[in-house]
Amino acid sequence: MIQRADAHLEAWKAKQELAERMIPLIGQLYREHDIVMSVHGRSLIGRSPIDIIRAHNFARKIDDAELSLAETSAIVEAISEIQPGPVSIDLALLAAGFNAAGSTDLSAYLREVLAPAIGAAPSTGTDVVLYGFGRIGRLLARIIIDHAGSANGLNLRAIVVRKGSDDDLMKRANLLKRDSVHGPFNGTITVLDDENAILANGVRIQVIYSNDPASVDYTQYGIKDAILVDNTGIWRDAEGLSKHLQNQGIARVLLTAPGKGDMLNVVYGVNSDKITDQQIVSAASCTTNAITPVLKVLNDRYGVKRGHVETVHSYTNDQNLIDNFHKGDRRGRSAALNMVLTETGAAKAVSKALPEFEGKLTGNAIRVPTPDVSMAVLNLQLERETDRDDINDFLRQVSLTGALRTQIDFVESPEIVSTDFVGSNRAGIVDGLATIVTGDSAVVYVWYDNEYGYSCQVVRIIEQLAGSHPAHLPALDA
Repeated sequence: MIQRADAHLEAWKAKQELAERMIPLIGQLYREHDIVMSVHGRSLIGRSPIDIIRAHNFARKIDDAELSLAETSAIVEAISEIQPGPVSIDLALLAAGFNAAGSTDLSAYLREVLAPAIGAAPSTGTDVVLYGFGRIGRLLARIIIDHAGSANGLNLRAIVVRKGSDDDLMKRANLLKRDSVHGPFNGTITVLDDENAILANGVRIQVIYSNDPASVDYTQYGIKDAILVDNTGIWRDAEGLSKHLQNQGIARVLLTAPGKGDMLNVVYGVNSDKITDQQIVSAASCTTNAITPVLKVLNDRYGVKRGHVETVHSYTNDQNLIDNFHKGDRRGRSAALNMVLTETGAAKAVSKALPEFEGKLTGNAIRVPTPDVSMAVLNLQLERETDRDDINDFLRQVSLTGALRTQIDFVESPEIVSTDFVGSNRAGIVDGLATIVTGDSAVVYVWYDNEYGYSCQVVRIIEQLAGSHPAHLPALDA
């Protein structure tokens, strides 16, 4: 028994050594060439050796065999020699493709697969302005700073807020640095009082005070052709949001809330191909982003006749901590003490991204006393009969190799609860153990970090608007 325990420990040490050797190569390729490496959609950028080992362990979902770190380490070293241009690379798919090809020349195989990225020039970088710096605004700042890479992608240049106090700048910096839900900022933050700016991991963020979206001349701060992300939710239609475009320096506007009227509501991965030259687009809501990818793949495979979406949602800042007047029904009652039945437009909003769901879904919501992570229960009538194993096997495979694997995750754990999904970068995570199927009736449970997971979807849209989202190689399956 002792020898067996020693063997396990030695195997673990060998994995750690391989992961440690990969880290500097992954970082160098990202910083100098904008190459983003992942395993089954799980980014390896800035990750620890343990994180890299954990990402490889997810391969057990496919054939109960852990993805070999020796194989992926060899792939990373070979890519470091090739040094292609900007590209998003899934090491798990590369390893599977190499093994399936039966080739013995890894470098030749990689050169063939990565041919579209070899010699590709990086983008010139795009300025980003965050208008509003609340829950979503600060998470967007964290993600964009963390994705700074070679500075040829998204460059966070400024935040625009209403001045709340004499020490406003210090308070903004501290809220970015410390978060009760998502933990401390990964890096260093310095307040530049004389410049009214925040320096975060070397990224200089100008803090601009304004009460009027049409009153800021961004060019005086060196900002030009920027994408402005409106996180306030005050303006939801094109007329209101177009005030931002009256400013010098702003080229496009992205709303982090459901847009009204005929505004394009984007769920990245589902209808993001509809983005063309629109100056104003919406990133829809966190719930719409969580359920739409799952509904799309289920509809593509089984067909959905009709359904109901019940959202169990963490409380939000528009509710009262203790009982007080609120213009909305029930939301005036204490968010920390009650389950609060309220409405959601997410079910109807699905049809804005997937027109085939027009009139098929109803929805309701229950706000519960948790600060983050929500759940959507999809009660669906399908167009054909199936069973639980078939749906779960399908959704598991989609989460690993499908075109929507950066939107959909899949878990099967008898002990998993909401806090386990804090910080998940997927739009939604299917809980396979909760799936119920009877004939053509299916109930699918989808967890989602309504703050961080949604913010990751927003950043993906910003990258597409900026033209800085690298191509995926190997190409994503349909």
